[in-house]
Amino acid sequence: MIDTNIAPPTMTFSLPRPAIADCTIVIPTYNECENIADLLAHILKYSRFRVLVVDDNSPDGTGHLVAEMAYNEPRLGLIARPGKQGLGSAYIAGFRRALAEGAQFIFEMDADFSHDPEYLPSLLQAAESAYDLVIGSRYVPGGGTTDWGLVRRMISRGGNLYASVILRLPVSDSTGGFRCYRRQVLEALDLDLVRSNGYSFQIEMAYRVWQAGFRIGEVPIIFPDRRVGRSKMSRRIVTEALINVWRLRLGLM
Repeated sequence: MIDTNIAPPTMTFSLPRPAIADCTIVIPTYNECENIADLLAHILKYSRFRVLVVDDNSPDGTGHLVAEMAYNEPRLGLIARPGKQGLGSAYIAGFRRALAEGAQFIFEMDADFSHDPEYLPSLLQAAESAYDLVIGSRYVPGGGTTDWGLVRRMISRGGNLYASVILRLPVSDSTGGFRCYRRQVLEALDLDLVRSNGYSFQIEMAYRVWQAGFRIGEVPIIFPDRRVGRSKMSRRIVTEALINVWRLRLGLM
């Protein structure tokens, strides 16, 4: 029987640990019920991967759906949090759990099919052969976006250029959220120091990885718009990113 009791506000609850595999994909969710089952089916066809969903008490029942699926799929786990706490904290929670369970490669991935699971083997191959952090990049040769309007393309391109210039970060797509980290990278970083919780989380993580002396590589991906549901992007998230880039540059975070 599935325990659906909500934990106290300062706690999280989770299902039993998924089966051991050396690659764990962390997927934060909030109202992704229309996407998540299909996405998980696509990912789990690769036997080397397991998935850890971090759900922030989605009103549409995303977490309950994942919980039901997890009882029949040993490579699927769930961290169910009591409320919406943000993208950055969701990833940090997932990273900690994946490390505790022995994952050697930890991935980030969106739940809306903007990140195609078919690219997972390419990211893993690059991490195994050459890099400590691999980013699925829209802005290296072979990468790109589809179904985007002019304003969104300008914001994305401008945000990446802004971060690269101010932080002197040698990454074309520092805001990209399709990633693979080697275990040693996340163990070496002090995750308690990560302060960004929205759009700028990806920039901060790339900057901290680079500052720590690790190798960052990019592999091309095509990034379409989400298939169903609504984007989580907002003016507040973009503003946080603009401010946090300067805070990183000045050593204030």
